[in-house]
Amino acid sequence: MTLALIKSRALAGMDAPEVTVEVHLGSGLPCVSLVGLPDTEVKEARDRVRAALATCQFEFPNRRITVNLAPADLPKESGRFDLPIAVGILAASDQVKNAQLADYEMVGELSLSGELRPVRGALAMAWRAARSGRRLILPADNAAEAALVKNVQILPARSLLEVVAHLNGLSELRAFSAAAQGCEPHYPDLADVRGQAPARRMLEVAAAGMHSALLYGPPGTGKSMLASRLPGLLPLLDEEQALEAAALQSLDGPFDTARWRQRPFRAPHHSASPAALSGGGANPRPGEISLAHHGVLFLDELPEFDRRVLETLREPLETGHITISRAAQRVDFPARFQLIAAMNPCPCGYLGHPQRACRCTPDQIARYLGKLSGPLLDRIDLTLEVGALDAASLQHAPAGETTAAVRQRVIAAHARQHARQGCSNAHLDSAGVMHHCVADERALKLLAQATDKLGLSARAYHRCLKVARTIADLADAPQIGAPHLAEALQYRRALSAR
Repeated sequence: MTLALIKSRALAGMDAPEVTVEVHLGSGLPCVSLVGLPDTEVKEARDRVRAALATCQFEFPNRRITVNLAPADLPKESGRFDLPIAVGILAASDQVKNAQLADYEMVGELSLSGELRPVRGALAMAWRAARSGRRLILPADNAAEAALVKNVQILPARSLLEVVAHLNGLSELRAFSAAAQGCEPHYPDLADVRGQAPARRMLEVAAAGMHSALLYGPPGTGKSMLASRLPGLLPLLDEEQALEAAALQSLDGPFDTARWRQRPFRAPHHSASPAALSGGGANPRPGEISLAHHGVLFLDELPEFDRRVLETLREPLETGHITISRAAQRVDFPARFQLIAAMNPCPCGYLGHPQRACRCTPDQIARYLGKLSGPLLDRIDLTLEVGALDAASLQHAPAGETTAAVRQRVIAAHARQHARQGCSNAHLDSAGVMHHCVADERALKLLAQATDKLGLSARAYHRCLKVARTIADLADAPQIGAPHLAEALQYRRALSAR
């Protein structure tokens, strides 16, 4: 046998297209030739595979070896093709039984000793392998995350020797079964926040409708603390959402199964680049907005971010996905995240503080706030000032409601929205707003007056209606009333005043 075919998987965004590793032994000067758009990491497999085979005391064929990674027009990256290349060489040289290979898919990076190292994207590859009906051989360290996918048989291995022994019938790789994932995710408790009743209310509204929010105020008032409590208020991810979120995170590295069904909470530093936030690279990887899919993206010190970075948020906030285009490929990543941001009112942080004087000049304040463009602010549904608390409030403020108590109201509001329209209020399109966000006469009159006075755009008009619909859902009201709309306008009024 001089030709062997091994099935494997590449990564192209969220997709894991099938790759056939074709190994041919021919006549000519002994060498290993890799073709099929391999990048540098894949080309280095020649040396890793040769050393691993020698260490494991297999015979390395003294012939011309051609390895083709098909399809040829799909870019290949990382060391995940080491294992299929090694097994293909052994099968082509009759050191592995070739008859069984069509039943398997293989991924894994080889060390020089023949040990299998974990690869990124195992969950995404298992997701696609489930459709093929083949069994998936992969490094043992990736088994737990890959086994989160149902209807696929995962065969974890620790070394090349274990894989070859299994294929030759000398021993058997045991199928990995995931432990029951029934544990309740742990989140920080909202009861830890003292005072700040308006901010707690705003957080509840944001969670109930999946709305974007901005908290501004002096340093140390609890803005970051409040933001970190938002994921705990949201309903648990369902199976499909959890798999989608976990598959995206596995593209960035091995997924921690302890975070299964937990809402992602991403908090990038303000020095992040546009590519870090939106995704990118020669072989595009997901950025923070995609890693926060079905979860929360928290941007602390919002005006400290580069303006170009912030502008990349505009389209994903509307569409829920991002397209990254490169010369060689075009990749779509989902990005249905909930944005919550925090900022100081000025560079020194004490503008309007009751006890501390602001040291900033008007020009400095204008430049600081000027980093936030009108189109970006127009896409933020809720804005609230988080004021400083005095010592008496900190010492004697009663404990607020727990996360569990607030989440019950949020879950009930989500249930009403999905029963009515099949999605959260924040995700309604224009037609959905007109159909489902029905307001009474007093509320419509109030909204018309506010639109003229505040100069609201058409987008802001619709977003006010969506927020009011969420507030009505929390109150179990069938129609938007003037009190619901008045509360929604308070959040928009604070935004318009910045």
